[in-house]
Amino acid sequence: MCKELRPDTAVPALSQAQDALLKLSILARLIGAKSVLEIGTLGGYSAICFAEAGAEVTRIEINPKHQEVARESVEGLDVEVILGAALEVLPKLSEEGRQFDIVFIDADFDDQWEHFDWAVKLTRPNGCVFLDDVDSDSIITKIGKDDRVTATLVPIVATHPMIPIPHILSFVVGSE
Repeated sequence: MCKELRPDTAVPALSQAQDALLKLSILARLIGAKSVLEIGTLGGYSAICFAEAGAEVTRIEINPKHQEVARESVEGLDVEVILGAALEVLPKLSEEGRQFDIVFIDADFDDQWEHFDWAVKLTRPNGCVFLDDVDSDSIITKIGKDDRVTATLVPIVATHPMIPIPHILSFVVGSE
């Protein structure tokens, strides 16, 4: 489960620890996720985990180098890779009527609230939104006050050599 990425990818170290992503893969299987939207892809590891869990994955990546590595890493899996800025791509996905069982946000933290807002709009009823690196009280407070969702902080704590302290990987949101 969750195959290894090639070490010669020339992208920064994975932003999520392998063990934490295995947990997301298990959660995807438990809810029977058939479609996943990933905002921010880096090397593509989380998309591999979701695809291997049986989901069709749509990924948005702004960095062409990361997009190319991500495309190579998911070869043979049911993954669509879109190059572009998330805040430009997300409205287009909405206009197309796309809906997802899971939306995984691991992108520009300055736009995390805007990504979350679009994620809720693009998530099917009773779907889940996962946010990576939730350490901002403001985003937690905003989500907690959002009547569109039932939110739960799930402390999937991960460690990584590039990150000096363990961090909370996900904030799980069920859209209503």
